[in-house]
Amino acid sequence: MYRISKTDSANADFIALVQQLDADLAARDGDEHAFYHQFNGIQQLAHVVILYDDNTAVACGAFKEIEQATVEVKRMYTLPSYRSKGYASRILEALEQWAKEENYTTAVLETGKRQPEAIALYQKNGYSIIPNYGQYAGVENSVCFRKKLIP
Repeated sequence: MYRISKTDSANADFIALVQQLDADLAARDGDEHAFYHQFNGIQQLAHVVILYDDNTAVACGAFKEIEQATVEVKRMYTLPSYRSKGYASRILEALEQWAKEENYTTAVLETGKRQPEAIALYQKNGYSIIPNYGQYAGVENSVCFRKKLIP
């Protein structure tokens, strides 16, 4: 049985999951990791969700406002041994619901071409590929997505 908890980036379980996420991304992205890492600080994230499976934190995600009515989904991660259970989709749904409750109407995000499972997750959940935005414009490894959040 799983449960989802709303919290913020000071949560110790979130910090521990993000450390594993960063290690995974460093291995995938190699020399490019430093570029991405500068945009993935977690100090000020007020909207974090953690999925617990039998009281073990196994998946997380967050969002932050990037412009009026638009949030950016950040720090999505599921422990490898808990993948393929639909947990990442549950995290994404919880983030979208929370964003809607806060009156946001659009979600955007960036992932890397070396993360095909993430690309598939976002497409499966109704996200469309868009031109790379902001700091990701012109970055060959980046894939950006957008989804309208319907109330």
